[in-house]
Amino acid sequence: MLVIVTYDVSTTDKAGQRRLRQVAKICLNHGQRVQNSVFECWLNNENFVSLKHQLLTAMLPDQDSVRFYFLGSNWQYKVEHHGIKPSLNLDDPLII
Repeated sequence: MLVIVTYDVSTTDKAGQRRLRQVAKICLNHGQRVQNSVFECWLNNENFVSLKHQLLTAMLPDQDSVRFYFLGSNWQYKVEHHGIKPSLNLDDPLII
């Protein structure tokens, strides 16, 4: 399933800046960045549980927030992109 993960981490102090980097790194391990704090993640249920646990452990609920949007199997009809930095289709073959 395609899950959009967004977050807002308070960066008013060094600990917040460290949490921001940690949250971004966790998201990068599960998907691709499409905006500064927005990631597209292709996950099965097990991977989603793992990602959610890691993010909820890294963030401080009284200072930060994270949102998960579940786009389902017909996500192609629910996402429209304009402008620079188009995202990759992770279902397509990746040639390095």
